[in-house]
Amino acid sequence: MKATLITGASSGIGEAFARRLAEEKHNLVLVARSEEKLQKLCDELMAKHNVTAHYVAVDLFDYQADERLFKETERHALEVDWLINNAGFGSMGDFAKLDLERELEMVNLNISALVALTHRYLQKMRERREGTIINVSSAAGFQPIPFMATYAATKAFVTSFSEAIAEENRPFGIKVMALCPGSTNTNFFAASNIDRALQVKGQQTVEEVVETALNGINRGKAKIVSGWTNYLGAMMGTYAPNALTTRFIAKTLRSKYQKN
Repeated sequence: MKATLITGASSGIGEAFARRLAEEKHNLVLVARSEEKLQKLCDELMAKHNVTAHYVAVDLFDYQADERLFKETERHALEVDWLINNAGFGSMGDFAKLDLERELEMVNLNISALVALTHRYLQKMRERREGTIINVSSAAGFQPIPFMATYAATKAFVTSFSEAIAEENRPFGIKVMALCPGSTNTNFFAASNIDRALQVKGQQTVEEVVETALNGINRGKAKIVSGWTNYLGAMMGTYAPNALTTRFIAKTLRSKYQKN
């Protein structure tokens, strides 16, 4: 049975993907840490849209979690033809003073788990010569961001990685895209334990981000920024010298995060 696998599916953008794709009659495999939330969401979507929805409660931080997840979908004969790597988190502060273990966990989830799951499911997509992979990156990945250094760097990796393998897999009929949202109305800051120093106006809804993603996939995009304001900011970050953007951002945040 064909299915769409979504990580970080219990809330935010991941949950919005699940709701939208269930409406479009995708069978689902929802992945997150919270079994209670996943079970409730699966039950709701199956009843409302007459689709099949499985869930796997797993912490992708865990060693070989990607392998266990892959084996679980294989055991249930689920043909993952859409993979949405959405799980991730951020941090904010003076890097030298941040918790090292937490920073490494971020690198592991935002990069290592995403790469591992992409590689595992890409093999099957190659055999079938079709498939879709959406890797949720961020508009923050278009430039270095002082006091958000690790997060921005992980998202720069996700975007670069996604664009590269999009071209590698184009001859196989597989679509790969980096989705780069900006400020979105989710629990991202709370879940990442970030005390918001900057209040961004004009936040997008998760539904708007998902709409952008699906439009981008339908148009064959390898990268798409969600939201016109975010797009302009990302382009400015791309073309402005890094020395200029890092000094500007650091000047804005230093008084809060680097008082000594």
